[in-house]
Amino acid sequence: MSLYEAIERRRDVRAEFTGEPPDDETLTRVLGAAHRAPSVGMSQPWDFVVVRDPATRERFAAHVADERASYAAGLDAERAATFAGIKVEGIREAGLGVVVTHDPDRGGPQVLGRATIDDTGLYSTCLAVQNLWLAATAEGLGVGWVSFYREQHLRDLLGIPPRVRPVAWLCVGRVSGLHDVPDLERHRWRSRRPLAEAVHHERYRS
Repeated sequence: MSLYEAIERRRDVRAEFTGEPPDDETLTRVLGAAHRAPSVGMSQPWDFVVVRDPATRERFAAHVADERASYAAGLDAERAATFAGIKVEGIREAGLGVVVTHDPDRGGPQVLGRATIDDTGLYSTCLAVQNLWLAATAEGLGVGWVSFYREQHLRDLLGIPPRVRPVAWLCVGRVSGLHDVPDLERHRWRSRRPLAEAVHHERYRS
């Protein structure tokens, strides 16, 4: 699979997991791709917590369900009806979870390139997530990014130090297939913007 094919095929997977985890060799390759992401000042501020324990995943899934319900309660009736048909996580169904964390202290107090934009460290961790996702797609795996959670809950659940930020719980595993159209487009939650609307020349235009 070429890079462009992986970008085109990548999906945020929810319902298509088979329950089969990636084998250790494949998982190592995928995590290796994530670890080769570019980072500001070569700080490499990420870590990867591989979560296989069903009890841990069940506790996290219950927390996500509570947060989903809280979000749904704030929607108007029409939007709530649309949201009710959208699956937001595959925590139990996926083969395993990979939690990507960000350590702002990695690299010391004077990270080269971060002096004027502190968030470049966080951006670096997000690039590791993207590398992981594209590598997993090339390996025939599905990945789903879970975002309905409170960071402190995940810190407590996995023993993550207070200074370290949990950036993503990624559901990872074998899938029955990937949809041609992303879930949120299929459910008519939101459509993709045309590229022409996102490209500006010389100056930003409103």
